[in-house]
Amino acid sequence: MYVLEAVIGTAPVLEALAGSMPEARIVPLAGRLSLLPMTQALLDAVTVPGESELDGFLKAPAGFGRTLAACSKTGPVAYVEAGYFGGSGTQSAQVWDAGEVVLGPLRKGEFEPSPPAGSPISQALRLLGVDKGGHVDEFEAAGLHRHRATSSWLPAV
Repeated sequence: MYVLEAVIGTAPVLEALAGSMPEARIVPLAGRLSLLPMTQALLDAVTVPGESELDGFLKAPAGFGRTLAACSKTGPVAYVEAGYFGGSGTQSAQVWDAGEVVLGPLRKGEFEPSPPAGSPISQALRLLGVDKGGHVDEFEAAGLHRHRATSSWLPAV
């Protein structure tokens, strides 16, 4: 099983997003990117009751699109979700830059093949500057295969 709900961007962009929220933990990825795992505590902290949810996502908090658009004024940021079990599953991704959506929302449903441009998360990572190099795809190049659950990304405290 593989489950991921996270925000991806450079450390300064994620630090601005996380602010002083004690629920937020930023984890370095390969290259210059970092990951902000969206734990249940963080989801609860950033949800804005009554606001709209992100289309195509299962766990994105209400009002988070507005938050990500605002933080993207300092650099591009992506919200990604993936859920796989037994080799089949789903992926969703959306990227904001300069306050605007520049990709997505993209969604690959269960049993659907990845589009020729790559999986939604790989396309998002490409926009964030990830080059797949000798890796299978940008997902692997960024190191997102290192942990199999969102909570596993959290550093020991």
